[in-house]
Formats: sequence, structure tokens, C-alpha cells
Amino acid sequence: MSMPVPRPQLRPQLRAPLHGVDPRAHRWWTVQALLVVSGPMLLTAVTLLVLSLLFFSGALPWLGPLLLVTLVLPALGYVWAMPRWRYRTHAWELGERAVYAASGWLWRKRRIAPLSRVQTVDTARGPLQQAFGLATVTVTTASTAGDIRIAGLSDADAEELARRIGDAAQLVPGDAA
Repeated sequence: MSMPVPRPQLRPQLRAPLHGVDPRAHRWWTVQALLVVSGPMLLTAVTLLVLSLLFFSGALPWLGPLLLVTLVLPALGYVWAMPRWRYRTHAWELGERAVYAASGWLWRKRRIAPLSRVQTVDTARGPLQQAFGLATVTVTTASTAGDIRIAGLSDADAEELARRIGDAAQLVPGDAA
């Protein structure tokens, strides 16, 4: 008599949300990377090279390669990779009973929040986002995991999504406490 071979349990895979962010988000994240991370790193490298040229020219043989490896290449890599990864990862979807968002670029996060738990829906536009015609929708829920942020939407899409989430949340019965 043979023993049945146990089958491995297959875990269902969570598909990506249906809607991506606005294509202008790629440029927004690129400028953000230049202003916040890569720009200061490149400015530091240039400043150190100029100071070295003016006062310590003997340091150039070792300082140039050191700055290239520690500041210039990481700065260029960041400004090239981060916006591309974020653009591929950020997505959202509004279902009948939940809002679903995927975000991140290095540490990826997927959040699904029942519409019955939605407390507030906010739309924000920072100065850079305004320059690109973009906005971020933040859905606050009764959860300790924090808000759901959907960044990189066009102004019109953000307003429409915020309205739809608010309307849908009112239609879904709340959880009994």
C-alpha cells in the first residue's frame, strides 16, 4: 500500500493593481532625485575637485577616483534607476469594496484597504508636483498600518479618484464594532 504524496500548498499570487501613474511622474521623480539626493552629491564632488585643484593638486590622483566611486557614480545611478523603478511599481485600483495601491522602488509595498474603513481622503500637490500637473491622493483608514498614498496622478485623475473613493466609502456598510 503506497502513501499519498503530499502536494505543496500553492499560495495565491496578488496581481498588480490595474492603473499606473501618470507618465509625467517619471520626470517628477527624476527632478526630485536631482534636487534631494543626486544634486547634492554631484555638487559635493565638484566642490571637492575644485578645492583640490586650487589648494591640493597633489591629491587629484587619488581624490578623483575616490569621488567618482563614492559620489558621482552612485548619484548618477540613483537619478537613472529610482524614477524608472518607481514608475514601474506605483499603481492603484479602486474596487467595489476596497482600494488597492502598490508603491515603493527599493522596498515595495502593496496595501489593500476596505472602503468600510476609510476615514478621510485627501489630495495634496507640492510645488514640484504642481509644476508637473501632478497630485497625491492619501486615503486615511482605521488601521495602524498607516495611510495609503497614491502619488504621481494627474490633477484631474487625483480629484476624480478622491471623489470616487469618498462616494464608494459612503456606499459600503461599516464594520460593526
